[in-house]
Amino acid sequence: MITFEDVTVHYGHDAALRDVGGHVEDGEWVGLIGPNGAGKTTLLRAIVQLVPSRGRTLVGNRPTDRMSRRDLARMVAYVPQKPELPAEMTVADYILLGRSPHIGYFGIEKAKDHDVCARLLDRLDLASMAGRNLSTLSGGECQRLVLGRALAQEAPVLLLDEPTSALDLGRRVDALEIVDALRREHGLTVLSAMHDLTLAGQFSDRLILLSRGKVAVAGSPAEVLDEAVLSEHFGHQVQVLRAPDGALVVAPRRSPDTTT
Repeated sequence: MITFEDVTVHYGHDAALRDVGGHVEDGEWVGLIGPNGAGKTTLLRAIVQLVPSRGRTLVGNRPTDRMSRRDLARMVAYVPQKPELPAEMTVADYILLGRSPHIGYFGIEKAKDHDVCARLLDRLDLASMAGRNLSTLSGGECQRLVLGRALAQEAPVLLLDEPTSALDLGRRVDALEIVDALRREHGLTVLSAMHDLTLAGQFSDRLILLSRGKVAVAGSPAEVLDEAVLSEHFGHQVQVLRAPDGALVVAPRRSPDTTT
Protein backbone atom coordinates (compact mmCIF):
# COMPACT_ATOMS: atom_id res chain seq x y z
CA MET A 1 0.00 0.00 0.00
CA ILE A 2 2.86 2.42 0.84
CA THR A 3 6.16 2.37 -1.01
CA PHE A 4 9.08 4.77 -0.72
CA GLU A 5 12.13 4.47 -2.93
CA ASP A 6 15.44 6.35 -2.63
CA VAL A 7 13.77 9.19 -0.71
CA THR A 8 16.21 12.03 -0.07
CA VAL A 9 15.39 15.28 1.70
CA HIS A 10 17.73 18.22 2.34
CA TYR A 11 17.22 21.10 4.74
CA GLY A 12 19.70 23.58 3.38
CA HIS A 13 23.00 21.73 3.03
CA ASP A 14 22.04 19.06 5.57
CA ALA A 15 20.56 15.74 4.45
CA ALA A 16 17.64 14.75 6.70
CA LEU A 17 17.06 11.59 4.64
CA ARG A 18 19.45 9.83 2.27
CA ASP A 19 18.18 7.22 -0.19
CA VAL A 20 15.61 5.78 2.21
CA GLY A 21 13.53 2.89 0.93
CA GLY A 22 10.86 0.65 2.37
CA HIS A 23 7.25 -0.46 2.13
CA VAL A 24 4.13 -1.11 4.16
CA GLU A 25 1.80 -3.88 3.01
CA ASP A 26 -1.99 -3.62 2.90
CA GLY A 27 -3.36 -3.77 6.45
CA GLU A 28 0.09 -3.80 8.03
CA TRP A 29 1.32 -1.62 10.91
CA VAL A 30 4.94 -0.57 10.54
CA GLY A 31 6.64 1.43 13.27
CA LEU A 32 9.35 4.01 12.57
CA ILE A 33 11.83 4.25 15.42
CA GLY A 34 15.18 5.96 15.87
CA PRO A 35 16.91 8.68 17.86
CA ASN A 36 15.91 12.34 17.65
CA GLY A 37 16.86 13.80 14.28
CA ALA A 38 16.94 10.40 12.58
CA GLY A 39 14.42 11.48 9.91
CA LYS A 40 11.18 9.84 11.10
CA THR A 41 9.03 12.97 10.84
CA THR A 42 10.69 13.99 7.58
CA LEU A 43 9.83 10.65 5.97
CA LEU A 44 6.16 10.95 6.93
CA ARG A 45 6.05 14.53 5.64
CA ALA A 46 7.72 13.49 2.39
CA ILE A 47 5.06 10.83 1.79
CA VAL A 48 2.27 13.43 2.05
CA GLN A 49 4.21 16.00 0.01
CA LEU A 50 4.77 18.48 2.83
CA VAL A 51 8.51 18.72 2.14
CA PRO A 52 10.34 18.67 -1.20
CA SER A 53 12.06 15.35 -1.80
CA ARG A 54 13.86 13.29 -4.38
CA GLY A 55 12.99 9.67 -5.04
CA ARG A 56 9.49 8.21 -5.17
CA THR A 57 6.67 7.81 -2.68
CA LEU A 58 3.61 5.81 -3.68
CA VAL A 59 0.29 5.02 -2.03
CA GLY A 60 -1.75 2.28 -3.65
CA ASN A 61 0.73 2.28 -6.57
CA ARG A 62 -0.01 5.96 -7.24
CA PRO A 63 2.85 8.47 -6.97
CA THR A 64 1.84 10.94 -4.28
CA ASP A 65 3.44 13.87 -6.12
CA ARG A 66 0.93 13.39 -8.94
CA MET A 67 -2.14 13.37 -6.70
CA SER A 68 -4.25 16.42 -5.92
CA ARG A 69 -4.41 17.50 -2.28
CA ARG A 70 -8.03 16.31 -2.13
CA ASP A 71 -7.25 12.89 -3.62
CA LEU A 72 -4.24 12.49 -1.33
CA ALA A 73 -6.40 13.34 1.71
CA ARG A 74 -8.88 10.67 0.68
CA MET A 75 -6.08 8.12 0.60
CA VAL A 76 -3.90 9.23 3.52
CA ALA A 77 -4.75 10.65 6.95
CA TYR A 78 -1.75 12.28 8.61
CA VAL A 79 -1.42 13.10 12.31
CA PRO A 80 1.47 15.55 12.81
CA GLN A 81 3.39 16.09 16.02
CA LYS A 82 2.18 19.68 16.38
CA PRO A 83 -1.23 20.12 14.75
CA GLU A 84 -2.96 23.47 14.47
CA LEU A 85 -5.73 23.79 17.06
CA PRO A 86 -7.88 26.93 16.63
CA ALA A 87 -8.64 28.00 20.20
CA GLU A 88 -12.25 29.06 19.63
CA MET A 89 -13.28 26.06 17.51
CA THR A 90 -15.46 23.45 19.19
CA VAL A 91 -14.51 19.82 19.56
CA ALA A 92 -17.37 18.73 17.28
CA ASP A 93 -16.44 21.20 14.54
CA TYR A 94 -12.78 20.26 14.72
CA ILE A 95 -13.36 16.55 14.23
CA LEU A 96 -15.77 17.37 11.40
CA LEU A 97 -12.81 18.90 9.54
CA GLY A 98 -11.70 15.34 8.94
CA ARG A 99 -14.65 14.90 6.61
CA SER A 100 -13.48 17.74 4.32
CA PRO A 101 -12.15 15.43 1.56
CA HIS A 102 -15.62 13.84 1.30
CA ILE A 103 -17.69 17.03 1.43
CA GLY A 104 -18.74 18.62 -1.88
CA TYR A 105 -17.48 21.96 -3.10
CA PHE A 106 -20.51 23.72 -1.62
CA GLY A 107 -19.30 22.66 1.84
CA ILE A 108 -22.53 21.05 3.05
CA GLU A 109 -22.10 18.10 5.45
CA LYS A 110 -24.39 15.12 5.14
CA ALA A 111 -25.89 12.95 7.86
CA LYS A 112 -23.15 10.36 7.30
CA ASP A 113 -20.45 12.94 8.04
CA HIS A 114 -22.02 13.79 11.39
CA ASP A 115 -22.61 10.11 12.19
CA VAL A 116 -18.96 9.23 11.53
CA CYS A 117 -17.77 12.03 13.81
CA ALA A 118 -20.25 11.21 16.56
CA ARG A 119 -19.11 7.58 16.66
CA LEU A 120 -15.47 8.60 16.87
CA LEU A 121 -16.12 11.13 19.63
CA ASP A 122 -17.83 8.43 21.62
CA ARG A 123 -15.10 5.88 20.97
CA LEU A 124 -12.37 8.34 22.00
CA ASP A 125 -14.30 9.31 25.16
CA LEU A 126 -14.78 12.89 23.92
CA ALA A 127 -18.54 12.95 23.33
CA SER A 128 -19.24 14.89 26.55
CA MET A 129 -16.86 17.62 25.33
CA ALA A 130 -18.40 18.11 21.88
CA GLY A 131 -19.48 21.70 22.57
CA ARG A 132 -16.30 22.84 24.31
CA ASN A 133 -13.72 25.12 22.74
CA LEU A 134 -10.33 23.62 22.02
CA SER A 135 -8.68 26.15 24.34
CA THR A 136 -10.33 24.38 27.30
CA LEU A 137 -8.88 20.93 26.56
CA SER A 138 -5.87 19.31 28.18
CA GLY A 139 -2.93 18.18 26.08
CA GLY A 140 -4.07 14.58 26.24
CA GLU A 141 -7.62 15.46 25.22
CA CYS A 142 -6.29 17.47 22.28
CA GLN A 143 -4.16 14.56 21.16
CA ARG A 144 -7.11 12.19 21.19
CA LEU A 145 -9.13 14.75 19.25
CA VAL A 146 -6.43 15.11 16.59
CA LEU A 147 -6.39 11.34 16.21
CA GLY A 148 -10.19 11.41 15.86
CA ARG A 149 -10.03 14.03 13.13
CA ALA A 150 -7.60 11.84 11.17
CA LEU A 151 -9.78 8.76 11.61
CA ALA A 152 -12.80 10.76 10.44
CA GLN A 153 -11.18 11.00 7.00
CA GLU A 154 -11.81 7.25 6.61
CA ALA A 155 -8.65 7.05 4.51
CA PRO A 156 -7.16 3.57 3.99
CA VAL A 157 -3.69 4.79 5.07
CA LEU A 158 -2.89 6.35 8.45
CA LEU A 159 0.41 8.15 9.11
CA LEU A 160 1.03 8.87 12.80
CA ASP A 161 3.83 11.08 14.08
CA GLU A 162 4.20 10.44 17.81
CA PRO A 163 0.42 10.11 18.25
CA THR A 164 0.51 9.50 22.01
CA SER A 165 3.34 11.72 23.27
CA ALA A 166 1.03 13.89 25.41
CA LEU A 167 -0.92 10.99 26.91
CA ASP A 168 -0.34 9.19 30.19
CA LEU A 169 0.48 5.49 30.04
CA GLY A 170 -3.11 4.26 30.30
CA ARG A 171 -4.48 6.67 27.69
CA ARG A 172 -1.47 5.95 25.47
CA VAL A 173 -2.27 2.25 25.33
CA ASP A 174 -6.02 2.95 24.95
CA ALA A 175 -5.42 5.24 21.95
CA LEU A 176 -3.18 2.71 20.22
CA GLU A 177 -5.69 -0.07 20.94
CA ILE A 178 -8.37 2.02 19.20
CA VAL A 179 -6.12 2.52 16.17
CA ASP A 180 -5.35 -1.20 16.09
CA ALA A 181 -9.02 -2.17 16.41
CA LEU A 182 -10.00 0.17 13.56
CA ARG A 183 -7.08 -1.13 11.51
CA ARG A 184 -8.37 -4.67 11.85
CA GLU A 185 -12.02 -3.72 11.32
CA HIS A 186 -11.42 -1.59 8.23
CA GLY A 187 -8.14 -2.93 6.86
CA LEU A 188 -6.21 0.26 7.55
CA THR A 189 -2.52 0.48 6.73
CA VAL A 190 -0.53 2.26 9.44
CA LEU A 191 2.94 3.83 9.42
CA SER A 192 3.77 5.43 12.75
CA ALA A 193 6.79 7.21 14.20
CA MET A 194 7.09 6.28 17.89
CA HIS A 195 9.55 7.11 20.65
CA ASP A 196 8.23 4.47 23.05
CA LEU A 197 10.13 1.42 21.86
CA THR A 198 8.15 -0.99 24.01
CA LEU A 199 4.81 0.13 22.57
CA ALA A 200 6.29 0.28 19.07
CA GLY A 201 7.27 -3.36 19.42
CA GLN A 202 3.92 -4.42 20.87
CA PHE A 203 1.72 -2.76 18.25
CA SER A 204 3.81 -2.94 15.07
CA ASP A 205 4.04 -5.91 12.73
CA ARG A 206 7.46 -4.68 11.59
CA LEU A 207 9.88 -1.95 12.60
CA ILE A 208 12.14 0.33 10.59
CA LEU A 209 14.99 1.89 12.56
CA LEU A 210 16.23 5.14 11.05
CA SER A 211 19.60 6.53 12.08
CA ARG A 212 21.34 9.59 10.63
CA GLY A 213 18.86 9.79 7.80
CA LYS A 214 19.24 6.19 6.63
CA VAL A 215 17.56 2.85 7.27
CA ALA A 216 19.84 1.12 9.78
CA VAL A 217 17.76 -2.00 10.44
CA ALA A 218 14.35 -3.28 9.36
CA GLY A 219 12.51 -6.41 10.37
CA SER A 220 10.27 -7.94 13.00
CA PRO A 221 10.20 -6.35 16.48
CA ALA A 222 12.28 -9.25 17.79
CA GLU A 223 14.92 -8.60 15.13
CA VAL A 224 15.09 -4.82 15.54
CA LEU A 225 14.65 -4.53 19.32
CA ASP A 226 18.04 -6.04 19.99
CA GLU A 227 20.19 -4.72 22.83
CA ALA A 228 23.31 -4.31 20.71
CA VAL A 229 21.43 -2.67 17.81
CA LEU A 230 19.57 -0.21 20.03
CA SER A 231 22.64 0.67 22.08
CA GLU A 232 24.61 1.38 18.92
CA HIS A 233 22.06 3.72 17.35
CA PHE A 234 20.61 5.38 20.46
CA GLY A 235 24.00 5.88 22.06
CA HIS A 236 22.96 4.44 25.40
CA GLN A 237 22.87 1.01 26.99
CA VAL A 238 19.45 -0.64 27.05
CA GLN A 239 18.06 -3.91 28.29
CA VAL A 240 15.46 -5.87 26.32
CA LEU A 241 13.30 -8.07 28.52
CA ARG A 242 10.62 -10.56 27.55
CA ALA A 243 7.37 -10.49 29.51
CA PRO A 244 5.56 -13.74 30.43
CA ASP A 245 3.21 -13.25 27.45
CA GLY A 246 6.18 -12.92 25.10
CA ALA A 247 5.98 -9.13 24.70
CA LEU A 248 9.30 -7.28 24.49
CA VAL A 249 10.04 -4.55 27.03
CA VAL A 250 12.84 -2.07 26.34
CA ALA A 251 14.36 -0.47 29.44
CA PRO A 252 17.24 2.03 29.59
CA ARG A 253 20.18 1.13 31.81
CA ARG A 254 22.08 3.59 33.94
CA SER A 255 25.73 4.02 33.16
CA PRO A 256 28.07 2.45 35.74
CA ASP A 257 29.02 4.85 38.53
CA THR A 258 32.58 5.89 37.75
CA THR A 259 32.96 8.17 40.76
CA THR A 260 33.65 5.38 43.24
